[in-house]
Amino acid sequence: SLNPESKIDLILDFLDKIDLVLVMSVNPGFGGQKFMPSQLKKISNINKLINNKKLNTLIEVDGGINLETSKLCIEAGADILVAGSAIFSEEKSNYSQIIQSLRNKG
Repeated sequence: SLNPESKIDLILDFLDKIDLVLVMSVNPGFGGQKFMPSQLKKISNINKLINNKKLNTLIEVDGGINLETSKLCIEAGADILVAGSAIFSEEKSNYSQIIQSLRNKG
């Protein structure tokens, strides 16, 4: 798991032993935070490393995921998205439709 301030260097030596890299796109602690666009470059760079080494490592992104940011994360190379507030807030009741919209890149 890499917090927003964590550098990719922390995982370079054992990337080939990791099944999943979690990129936190907010500072962990509470829901409803705004996505940090600076993490898109981190996602993209990790994706390039994985592809260059021909690894099967997945990239998961958690924090501030919504219809707009889900598309950006997928384009940057994310495989798994964690969405909370985008699905379970503001009297939303059609969870499956919202989830499908997130899967369809927004």
